[in-house]
Amino acid sequence: MDTPSSIAIIGGGIAGLALALGLHRDGIACRVYEAAPEIAEIGVGITLLPHGMREIATLGLAGTVLATGIENRESAFFNRFGQKLFGEPRGKLAGYPQPEVGIHRGRLHGILLAAVRERLGADAVACDHQFVGLDQTDADVTLHFRATSDGSSRPAVTAAVAIACDGVNSAVRRLFYPDETVAFTGINTWRGVTRHRPILGGRTYMRIGSIKTGKIVVYPIVDDIDGTGDQLINWIAEIETERAHRNDWNTTGDRADFLPIYESFRFDWLDVGQLIRDAETVLEYPMVDKDPVERWTFGRVTFAGDAAHPMYPRGSNGSAQALIDVRTLADLLACSEDPRAAFATYEAERRPATAEIVRTNRTSPPDIINLKVEELVGDRPFDNLEDYISQHELRDLSDRYKQVAGFSLQHPNPA
Repeated sequence: MDTPSSIAIIGGGIAGLALALGLHRDGIACRVYEAAPEIAEIGVGITLLPHGMREIATLGLAGTVLATGIENRESAFFNRFGQKLFGEPRGKLAGYPQPEVGIHRGRLHGILLAAVRERLGADAVACDHQFVGLDQTDADVTLHFRATSDGSSRPAVTAAVAIACDGVNSAVRRLFYPDETVAFTGINTWRGVTRHRPILGGRTYMRIGSIKTGKIVVYPIVDDIDGTGDQLINWIAEIETERAHRNDWNTTGDRADFLPIYESFRFDWLDVGQLIRDAETVLEYPMVDKDPVERWTFGRVTFAGDAAHPMYPRGSNGSAQALIDVRTLADLLACSEDPRAAFATYEAERRPATAEIVRTNRTSPPDIINLKVEELVGDRPFDNLEDYISQHELRDLSDRYKQVAGFSLQHPNPA
């Protein structure tokens, strides 16, 4: 049970668990309240960029994460005919102090959960706690929960402050923005994982095609998955449509809804259609975000991660920004006598930076390279790409996104 001097974290995802570890490191008592009746290692892949791995390193988990995932060595862009448009080294090979790692989201979640239970205690994460409301005074905040499993009431929890880490569809945020909806602009996505031989050396993050004609992102997340050298390959298919119909959220996907677009994506190094057909897991998601808001903090309550700044899952930057949020919060709370003052400083630092990334992911994501080439070449194979655009110009497009997203070597994010 929380005491009025401790911190309640609502949501036991990546952000919530990382926050718990950061607070514990700084000597601050906390407890996590998770809606799921139990936490299982589910989902598909995630990429931890160097600034995300920097935050994982501050929690003492970089070695475990790297050993569990795959270090990306190159990012490569291709048109839908399999022609390479641009490539660049990633992570340490690009000069960063930390690697870039592809990993199964469930395994990353499991690493964080195990660390929380080991360091904070077996009861540090209270599952089956669905948030339903709160009351606050000048001195504390009281949270109300019910059991997700059967709907019964849970005892109220009183804490010094509460931090919402409960994701894109945050129940806490909904209290303060009841009329807010996610922004859907006609892009649907399907995500899957497939056992496959290593592609292009088994250490490459690939963006193939464009959102206009069919785009797919492909990268490995588990090495030697079955003892025969195959990897577990993560892929994300994105299709822009004129219809307003939106995919369901995190439900089983139907290959028939998108596979025909990728049947022609057959290259000497990858058959994309076969990759999709062989998938052991296919989930569908809408490509959504939310407009940046002017306020995250309400008295003794604030937001972090996707609850604060839902962004398009482009550029692999959502997890990194969430990890920066919670490290910033933990450090500020550790050196402030008044948690509300810490919240104010946190919001002033993080809200403008993440708002810019939300807008950039909408208008100029990393795959702007694919769109730019398709526009110049006319969506057909080319003989010499330099006749249309130089590698230097393509590199500038890539660097521009890194700068906004906070992981440019030339203009690093001070956070």
